[in-house]
Amino acid sequence: MLSSNIETFIGCDKPYNKAKHVLFGAPFDSTTSYRPGARFASKTMRAESYGIETYSPYQNKDLEDTKVFDAGDLELCIGDTKMALDQIEAFVAGLIKDNKRPIMLGGEHLVTLPAISALSKRYDDLHVIHFDAHADLRDDYLGAKLSHATVMHRAWDLLGDNRIYQYGIRSGDKSEFLWGKGHVYTQKFGFDGLEDTITRLKDKPIYLTLDLDVLDPSVFPGTGTPEAGGVSFNELLNAIMQLSNANIVGFDMVELSPPYDPSGISTATACKLLREMLLSFSI
Repeated sequence: MLSSNIETFIGCDKPYNKAKHVLFGAPFDSTTSYRPGARFASKTMRAESYGIETYSPYQNKDLEDTKVFDAGDLELCIGDTKMALDQIEAFVAGLIKDNKRPIMLGGEHLVTLPAISALSKRYDDLHVIHFDAHADLRDDYLGAKLSHATVMHRAWDLLGDNRIYQYGIRSGDKSEFLWGKGHVYTQKFGFDGLEDTITRLKDKPIYLTLDLDVLDPSVFPGTGTPEAGGVSFNELLNAIMQLSNANIVGFDMVELSPPYDPSGISTATACKLLREMLLSFSI
């Protein structure tokens, strides 16, 4: 007898009622300011994930031992940014109500905002750890308050001072860095100080958002706004594994744009990093 042909990310095929973690795609890139295409990331990652193994030799763990349900991609409104963000927030709120940990695949970085919003209503002291090439602290971008370039400022609107910790930042308007000094912690160029931050936050609930353009474009060209001078794969992997003992209540991976890397190397890299994140935070 034939079964439904439902494509999932490799190893993420546990039943919803038995899963502790729910992976889902947010295929949205309507505010992308340079090179669109991130809306295709989650679907492409699922298809290409079968090129990697479920087992990680880095951590001696296997995705087959996790309890992750892949819910597929959300059907988001095209043409209305606010409505799309509301749809994401409502979905994440439903997962929280069901005691599931949300794991989101973007999409552009603005999709992080509704996930943070939903989790901030569950956790009064939610903190954010943010890996990115860009500060994303503009108050508006070309007059728009809701943009991938403003997402961390909008997160600050929700959380307030000293709740956002940024790493790998190497690009932004001068005003972003000046404003950020009084409101967020920013570590430029790499992950120095991450271990101290993890110790400081101890058991605080943390949302981790990974913008893949934190990687150097020489190893990850498939992104909407590539910035030279990024971190290596191993540096990023080590930072992720440092967070394995932190209280990660949700996380995302954003800004893979498959059309800009026809070699498929960027997608393969994203799949491997997602495997390591799932294993770091789901076992």
